[in-house]
Amino acid sequence: MTGESEQAANRNPEQRTAEPAAPMMPASRAVGSWFRGYLDRHPGVALGTVGGQFVLGVRTVQFLITDILTGRFAVREAVDQAAFMASAAVLPTIFVALPIGVTLSIQFGLLAGQVGATSLAGAASGLAVIRQGAPMVAALLMAAAVGSAICADLGSRKIREELDAMEIMGVSVIRRMVVPRFAAAVLIGVSLTGVVCFVGFVAGYVFNVFAQDGAPGSFVATFASFATVGDLVLTLIKAVVYGAIVAIVACHKGLTTEGGSAGVANSVNSTVVSSILLLMIVNVLFTQIFMMLFPRQGL
Repeated sequence: MTGESEQAANRNPEQRTAEPAAPMMPASRAVGSWFRGYLDRHPGVALGTVGGQFVLGVRTVQFLITDILTGRFAVREAVDQAAFMASAAVLPTIFVALPIGVTLSIQFGLLAGQVGATSLAGAASGLAVIRQGAPMVAALLMAAAVGSAICADLGSRKIREELDAMEIMGVSVIRRMVVPRFAAAVLIGVSLTGVVCFVGFVAGYVFNVFAQDGAPGSFVATFASFATVGDLVLTLIKAVVYGAIVAIVACHKGLTTEGGSAGVANSVNSTVVSSILLLMIVNVLFTQIFMMLFPRQGL
C-alpha cells in the first residue's frame, strides 16, 4: 500500500505541492476598500496640504511683522531673492504681456465695431488689461518661473538635510528661509503687475492706432474716462495676494519634499499646478466680490 501511494504521488507531483487558494474578496468590499484608499490618497491629503499651507502662511506673516518691528528682518536675503526673482520673471512677463495686450485690443476692437462704438475700444481693452490681464499674467509667470525656483531650492535643501540641521541648531527655518522669500515675492508680484499694466496698455494702443486705424485721442480719452482709482487699488491688492499665494505654496511644497531628486521634481510640478489652480479660484472670488461691492451701471 505504501508503494502504491508513493507511485501515485510521483505520477501527480502538482497534487503534492498545491496549496489551497486564498478566498476572493467580494466585489462590494473591493470597491469599498478602493474608495477608502482613494479618500486617504487624494481628498485627505489635499485637506492636509491646504491646512499646512494656511498654518505656514499665518506663521510667516507673524514672523514678518515681528521681524520688521524688532529689526531682525533679513533685508539682504530678501533683496537677493527679489533680484533673483526679477531676473527670472521680468523678460518672460514682458513677452507674454505684449500678445495679451494685442489680443485684447483685437477682440474689443471687433466687438466695438459690431455695435458701432469704436471709440470705446480703448476703455474696454485698457480696463481688461488692468482689472484682469495684468495681475493674472504676473501671477502665472510668478508661479511658473519664481515658484518653481523657490520650491527647487528649498526642496534640495530639505533632501540634503540642511533644513533639519538648521532646526537642530535652533535657527527657525520659517524666519530664515521663508520670510525673506515671502516678502520678495510680494514685492516682485506688485512690480510685475505694474510692468504688465504699462506694456499691455501700450501694446493695445499701438495696435489699435496703427493696425485698426483707431483715433489716438479717443483711445486715451475713453480709457481715462472709465478707469478709476478703485480699479488700480483692486489690481494692487490682487498682486499682493497672488505673490503671497505663490510664495507660500512654493515654500510649503519645498519644505515637505521627500524622495530624493525625484521628489524635488514632483514638488516643483505640484507647485506650479497648485499655484495656478489656486490663483484662478482666488481671482474669481476677488472679481465677484468687487463687482458686488462696487457695481457698475455700464461701460
